[in-house]
Amino acid sequence: MRESAEKRQSRIAELVRGRGVARITDLADELGVSVVTVRRDVEELAQRGEVRRGHGVARSLRPVPDESAPDGDAVAMIVPERNTYLTEAVQGAREAARKAGLRLELHIAADDDGAEGEAVRQALAGGARGLLLSPHWRTRAEETDADHSWLTALEVPVVLVERRPARTSAIYPLDCVRSDHAYGVHLALEHLTGLGHRRIVLAARDDSPTARVIRAEFAAQTAARGLAEGCPTLLSSRSAGPDPSAADPRSADLVEAVRRAGATAALIHSDMDALVLVRRLQAAGIDVPGDCSVVAYNDVVADMAPVPLTAVAPPKTELGRTALGLLLRRLDPAREGLRPGPTRHVELLPALVVRESTALLGTS
Repeated sequence: MRESAEKRQSRIAELVRGRGVARITDLADELGVSVVTVRRDVEELAQRGEVRRGHGVARSLRPVPDESAPDGDAVAMIVPERNTYLTEAVQGAREAARKAGLRLELHIAADDDGAEGEAVRQALAGGARGLLLSPHWRTRAEETDADHSWLTALEVPVVLVERRPARTSAIYPLDCVRSDHAYGVHLALEHLTGLGHRRIVLAARDDSPTARVIRAEFAAQTAARGLAEGCPTLLSSRSAGPDPSAADPRSADLVEAVRRAGATAALIHSDMDALVLVRRLQAAGIDVPGDCSVVAYNDVVADMAPVPLTAVAPPKTELGRTALGLLLRRLDPAREGLRPGPTRHVELLPALVVRESTALLGTS
């Protein structure tokens, strides 16, 4: 005789309390019922406040010793070393994973050749059921010409974070989420030109896909506004190019570039570099914002400058949350025997945070 729903739900609640977290599919197997039935039971238990519902799991309401690392499935996030920009994305992904009853493991890929592949191997050996991956792609060739087919051969779902591969790439069919950095450049230029600035210097990195989008969009958008002649571009630091071991010959002094171009504004990527370059402008007697308005790009530490910097702020935390959500779409069908949905390429819009480093032209 089939047991009543009340008794079945009581058994589910007891199993979940004993384990801390239990997968819906495992509960269905143990109780000899369908996944749909267990999911409905867990929903009713959650409404009564007896368990918590996660993506594909039920979690106990009792505290566990380490809430940041619950039992259950693990997923891994792999990011390049020394990348402070992605720290908030990691936090966003961890928060979303915890709510889904997952444990997020962080792996740092060194700049060495093959480091990302080794990080992926270690993550999978540790039991990761899915990957969030931010390839460094320091050069354009690494981004567009390298063979990425090994990623498509993995037996776990992969979501690219702050990256979108070329349409000709073998990994173009992977889910991905990135910031719309073209719009970020638009926000910066719209703000500066709205303040009357027509001669704007870009000091930017050139060692990541994000940096290359910013450089290309600055050139295209200043040309479209009829400003290109007065808007030179240089590296934001001597180690901001694809080869960090050597000083890049494209590097130039921002003070010299501002004076030579007669520039009254600068866009600087990243804001870590902006803090250094603003100090150099001030040491040379160029007041910020009186003589030169400055917009930083990234907004990681821009508000901590002696003159708090106006900054383009990509939605870094939301990047991580969205990436984890895309991964869950792949994990849940795999857990529950469903067909995965179509690939999604998601773009999130940055915002402009106006602080004290920009001013109307001629107000010094």
